[in-house]
Amino acid sequence: MRVSAAERSSDIRAGKVRSMLATLALRAGRAVSHMELVDELWCGSPLGNPRNALQAQATRVRKVLEAHTPVDRTSVLRAVPNGYLLDVPAECVDANRFLDLASRGGAALTTDPEQAARLLETGLRLWRGPALFDAGEGLRCASAATLFEERRLTAWEDLAGARLVLGRNAQAIAELQQLVAQYPLHERFCELLMLALYRSGRQSEALERFRLTRKRLDEQLGIRPGAGLQRRHAEILAQDPGLAQPGALAPVRRVATGV
Repeated sequence: MRVSAAERSSDIRAGKVRSMLATLALRAGRAVSHMELVDELWCGSPLGNPRNALQAQATRVRKVLEAHTPVDRTSVLRAVPNGYLLDVPAECVDANRFLDLASRGGAALTTDPEQAARLLETGLRLWRGPALFDAGEGLRCASAATLFEERRLTAWEDLAGARLVLGRNAQAIAELQQLVAQYPLHERFCELLMLALYRSGRQSEALERFRLTRKRLDEQLGIRPGAGLQRRHAEILAQDPGLAQPGALAPVRRVATGV
């Protein structure tokens, strides 16, 4: 958690202040009830007077925010009936900006890959580490962190796809190799790396990457590679001409069936 305004930026030292500010920022412009905030900050631990305890933390949050607020403006932390509200536009929160940029970048992937790459790069540059890692152990922040991390992986997938559409195979390979090393069980990264290697004339390396990933999946999870990865392996073995086409980037979608 960090608060920034104009040229000034500062971290927040107190854990409860970080938790409260994070919870409010996730719902910027909307009220968060006292009960929700107490649950998030103290995670069900019994409190003698939760309302007073919460008010004390709100005072500390207000001091942090006022240090970055012009003197002629009221505090952006507002007390409302039965709760508090962080009175800032949603786009002032980096997490919301990232989600917007990632969504627009993914949507532009097939129509304007250059623009998609710019949007996705801008969104990914907002990250400074694991999402909300210092915002406490409350359920709301933990759930939001999981969402942001999953969306970041998708953004990296989309960015790699944009690179490949634009013919920037070397750049895609360099980024995907780092991602595969960091997330060795993430099959989509492996699939995209195999395609990038194959398009760069490195078929044997692409096949070796499949072998290593298949081995790791078996040893760590006891499973076989998914349909997308197996299909990519078969296409590379057969030197399928379709691998040079934009359609090769489309992931295999699971089809739900019922009776």
